[in-house]
Amino acid sequence: MGAQQVRDDFAGLYGAEPEGVWSAPGRVNLIGEHTDYNDGFVMPFALPHVATAAVTRRDDGVLRLHSADVEGGVVELRVDALAPESDRNWTAYPAGVVWALREAGHPVTGADVHLASTVPTGAGLSSSAALEVVIALALNDLYELGLQRWQLARLCQRAENVYVGAPTGIMDQTASACCTRGHALFLDTRDLSQRQIPLDLAAEGMRLLVVDTQVKHAHSDGEYGKRRAGCEKGAALLGVDALRDIPYDGLDAALARLGDEDEVVRLVRHVVTEDQRVEHVVALLESGETRAIGPVLTAGHASLRDDFRISCPELDLVVDTALASGALGARMTGGGFGGSAIVLAEAADVETVTKAVESAFAAAGFTAPRTFEAVPSAGALRVS
Repeated sequence: MGAQQVRDDFAGLYGAEPEGVWSAPGRVNLIGEHTDYNDGFVMPFALPHVATAAVTRRDDGVLRLHSADVEGGVVELRVDALAPESDRNWTAYPAGVVWALREAGHPVTGADVHLASTVPTGAGLSSSAALEVVIALALNDLYELGLQRWQLARLCQRAENVYVGAPTGIMDQTASACCTRGHALFLDTRDLSQRQIPLDLAAEGMRLLVVDTQVKHAHSDGEYGKRRAGCEKGAALLGVDALRDIPYDGLDAALARLGDEDEVVRLVRHVVTEDQRVEHVVALLESGETRAIGPVLTAGHASLRDDFRISCPELDLVVDTALASGALGARMTGGGFGGSAIVLAEAADVETVTKAVESAFAAAGFTAPRTFEAVPSAGALRVS
């Protein structure tokens, strides 16, 4: 849905034109999974799929929310009554941002909001972060709060962690807020330092496909939190602030110190090796060896499948089938337990790989996957 349609729908709902329209993208993570809440490295880029919001300020303490993607009318809330984990509906994401801004001392006194999103939900592509960031950017502009993009990302993460109750890291919100067109974002999640790494696969005759398995997941259902708690236990047992502090060349010694803590050993091994894979991919891209990232992506999937244990049969089938059909590399992306996989392939092989995956899903009796090309796109912005 375009910005003009969102603007027109806002006017129809609220009886007046909005003060502005903003958009914020979903993201796909090239490499660096479950490292963000371990103070590690990640490398996402923004998708062309966006959440769009038309917004107008209010000064009466009322927050009115409406979504074109959810059945039902306008939801009306009081900003001074917003409370963490009080809402299990889609409205928790925009309301959580308002709560987080107010908790941080910013004078947000209400808003009328109409939202529409093209980011697939439950596909591991950060549909929730897009909703949060588009609201944060709109309110930052309208209320002239003067917050930087990284600060907006932090507040959105707090909204999701505390208000929604999902223990996510900082990657998704930062990617939506800070990515730039034609680049992947190399992000150090400890200090939020960033480097934009050029990523123009089409110019080199390659494509990156996103394969949405249609298996839905929810980060707040407990399994994600268990992995995070296990990582924190590993850091505590090893006497470090976060698993990021375990050097790759010291991994074997660290694992030996964990003894028979088998589950923690697996989690620690994944995080430390995944941080190393992110740095390896950055080095390959910066040296022009783009095709060589394929095996690194595939190794990341094996680690997520075997050590972190967050894959599923559909994701494994995408990866195995794509590789057997000539793909350069493939792995699951996102929080896991469903969602999407990414496939790096030569442009000439895209049709072959896509058809092979579709056939494999049909033969397995799985719901047909949705496949599209991932093109590094712009981060959040004011549209009008």
